[in-house]
Amino acid sequence: MVSLSINGMLVKVPQGTTILDAAKKLNFRIPTLCQHDDLCVAGNCRVCVVEQLGGRSLLAACATPVSSGMQILTNSLKVRAARKHVIELLLSEHNADCTKCYKNGNCELQDLSNEFSVGDHLLLDLTETKEYTIDRFSPSIIKDDSKCIRCQRCVRTCEQLQGVNALTVAYKGEHQKISTFEELSMAEVICTNCGQCINRCPTGALVERTYLDEVWDAILDPEKHVVVQTAPAVRVGLGEELGFEPGERVTGKMVAALKRLGFDSVLDTDFSADLTIMEEGTELLTRLKRALVDKDPSVALPMTTSCSPGWIKFIEHTFPEYLPNVSTCKSPQQMFGALAKTYFAQVRKLDPKNIVSVSIMPCTAKKYEANRPEMRSSGYKDVDYVLTTRELAKMIKQAGVEFRKLKEDKYDSIMGKSTGAGVIFGATGGVMEAALRTAYEIITGREVPFEGLNITPVRGMEGVRLASIKIEECKEEWSFLNGVELKCAVAHGLVNARELMNRVKSGDLIVHFIEVMACPGGCLGGGGQPIPTNEKIRKKRTEAIYAEDMSMELRKSHENPEVIGIYKEFLGEPLSHKSHELLHTHYTERVRY
Repeated sequence: MVSLSINGMLVKVPQGTTILDAAKKLNFRIPTLCQHDDLCVAGNCRVCVVEQLGGRSLLAACATPVSSGMQILTNSLKVRAARKHVIELLLSEHNADCTKCYKNGNCELQDLSNEFSVGDHLLLDLTETKEYTIDRFSPSIIKDDSKCIRCQRCVRTCEQLQGVNALTVAYKGEHQKISTFEELSMAEVICTNCGQCINRCPTGALVERTYLDEVWDAILDPEKHVVVQTAPAVRVGLGEELGFEPGERVTGKMVAALKRLGFDSVLDTDFSADLTIMEEGTELLTRLKRALVDKDPSVALPMTTSCSPGWIKFIEHTFPEYLPNVSTCKSPQQMFGALAKTYFAQVRKLDPKNIVSVSIMPCTAKKYEANRPEMRSSGYKDVDYVLTTRELAKMIKQAGVEFRKLKEDKYDSIMGKSTGAGVIFGATGGVMEAALRTAYEIITGREVPFEGLNITPVRGMEGVRLASIKIEECKEEWSFLNGVELKCAVAHGLVNARELMNRVKSGDLIVHFIEVMACPGGCLGGGGQPIPTNEKIRKKRTEAIYAEDMSMELRKSHENPEVIGIYKEFLGEPLSHKSHELLHTHYTERVRY
C-alpha cells in the first residue's frame, strides 16, 4: 500500500493506483475528457491536471501512478487556472452551436465549460480558420469533425474495445484529426456501425443518425398504420434517460408511453426473438444431423448466431471464409419487419403499403441493418425506421408525456406475446441460453438440467466463455445425438469475437455453436443505450434482464402461443419454404479497408 495526502487528507491505496482513482477514495472528483472506465489510460486532454507540492510541473491525474509521501492539490489556484486555459483552448476550435447540437444537455465539454465559467471571456476563436468535414453518409452514425476535441476515446474504443480499427489519429499538431482509412466516409470503411464510439464521445463529434422527424410524420399521417416493436434491452435502459436509476425495469410504462405517442400497434421484438430460436435451433439441429448422420463434409460447423448486425458486418470484412457458418436466420428485428408487412397485414386486413414499421433498439447498427438490400423480403422495406433507446426518450419528452406517472400497460396482441427466453436476448449469452432451453427439450423431451432453467455457464461478463451440455436419452428421431457433448462458445465485444474466431481458425478450439454480440455486455450495452455506460451500469442492466425473465409466465420459446399460432396459420413449420423466404437470408464478403 502507498500513503499520500490529497488536499491535506491522508489516504492509502494499492501500488499502481492513479492519482485520479486515489482522489475518488476521498470523494474528490477530478474532471477529465479523455479518461473512460472502459478504456486504457491516455492523458490526452490534460483537463485532469493536479499540483504536486514541491513539483515543477502539473501532473495528469489519470496517467500518473501515486508514490509514497505525495502531497497532491486538486483545486489550487495553479490547477484551476490551467484547467480553465485548457478548456478555453478546446473551445477555441470547437463548433459551439450548443443550442442546435444533438448532444446539448449531455455533453461533457459543455458541462466543464459551465463549471469553470469560461464562456464569458474566451480569448481565442479558431473555428473559422479550420476546414471541417461532416460525414453523413452512414445510415447509423454522423461524424462531425468541427466538434471533435481529439480526446481519442473513439479511437481507443474502436481499436482496443472492439478490435475494428475503423478510426485512427491522422496528422500532427494543429492539423491532427480523427480520421478513417484514406479519409473515406464511415460508410465505406470497415466500421461495423456498433456505435460504441458514440457512447464514449464526450461531445457531439459522433452521434447517431436520427429518424425522429420521419417517425413523427408517419404517426401524424392518418393514412398510415404505424407498428412499433421494442427490443428486450430497451426496457432496462430507457428509465436512465427519464430519471430512473440504472437497472430499473420500465416495460409497462414504456408500452403505455408508446401508445400515448400515437403508435397504432405496440408490439414486442421478444416475440420474434422466440421465433428466431425456433428457426435457429432447428437449423443447428439440421446441421448436426447432416454432419453426424449423413457425414456431409460440406456442413459448416460451428454455426454462429446472426442476431447482431455489428457482428455480421465484422465477419463480412474480417472472416469472410466463415460466412457459411453464420446462421441464415435474420435478426429478430428483421424477422418482425418481414412479418409485419405480411402476416400482421393479412390478419389485421391492412394494405402493407400503408404500414410503417418502426423499431426501438439499443443499437445503432440496427439502423444500418434495416437499410441492407437483403431486408426487403416482404416486398417492401421490412423495417422502415430504427430509433435508439435515447431517441425514444427524446420522443417521450417532446410529447410532454410524464413518464413516471404513467400506469403500466401491456403489449397489443398478434406479435406482442413473448417468453423469458426472448427477454434474455438482450444480455450476452442470452441467445445461447434461449436456444439451449428449447433445443434440449426438443431433443430429449425434458427441460435442461439446470436449476430454474438458468444456464449459468453461458452467463457472465468474461470476454469469451465456453460451456458444454451432454445430451442423453434422446427421443427416437434424435437418437444420433445420444452421448454427444454439445460444445458452445459465447463472446461479446468484437475484440473478443476476433480472439474467438482466431482460435477456431487455428484449430485450437472446437465447438458446435457460437454466440457473438458486437457490444460489451450484449445488446444492453449497445451503441444506442443511455450515456454514460460502464461495467457497473451494464451489470445492473443485466440483473434487470434476468429478473424480467424470472418474472415471466412462460420462459421457453417453443411454448409461446403466438409463435405456435404463426406456424400453424402462416409459416407451416421451422425452415419451411415460406419461413426461408421471409425469415432467412445470406451475407456477402466485403473488402477490408
